[in-house]
Amino acid sequence: MAKIESIDEATARVEAALYSAGRPLRVEDIIKASGTESRTKTLDILQNIMKKTKSAFKALEVVILPDGSYVMQLKPEYSATVKKYASKPVLPNATLKTLSYIAYQQPISSKQLVEVRGSGVYAHLKELRQLDYISHQNVGRIKIYTTTEKFQKYFGIQGDVEDLKQRLFSKVRKTASARHTNPTPQIVTEVN
Repeated sequence: MAKIESIDEATARVEAALYSAGRPLRVEDIIKASGTESRTKTLDILQNIMKKTKSAFKALEVVILPDGSYVMQLKPEYSATVKKYASKPVLPNATLKTLSYIAYQQPISSKQLVEVRGSGVYAHLKELRQLDYISHQNVGRIKIYTTTEKFQKYFGIQGDVEDLKQRLFSKVRKTASARHTNPTPQIVTEVN
């Protein structure tokens, strides 16, 4: 590929890469996408895109994740608003349930997860590790799972583990009380 000299063209390429990736990109990947072959130029371009995005858009942002990768994403506070318009969920429902169980029960062993979620949990764990939403430590032959900073950043959850657990519990409690106070209407038929 020919080296790109135009900053406007390099910027357009970086914007296109961030937009279309749908996932965080490493700086090395963004350098390739920019076509500049320069880390310094690419980082300058990224900083300019971040500034422009912040001033031009209200619901979108370009952020640096703790691992140094960059992602163009919807601001967490708008997730609920666009949920019904999204083309596909981030994770299958079963995997999302496993992730939420890990988030609430962490640290949790693989044995406990299998007992609660079944043997399909192994596929969920593999996918969640690939997305870097969870990490594990080996304790003997058992793996202990916890959520990562990337998980917190992606889902817009800030704070320590105990705070996270408390907020998850209060959401579950609100959902349960809403179902209890507003039960689904039932069709009643009378037989004479």
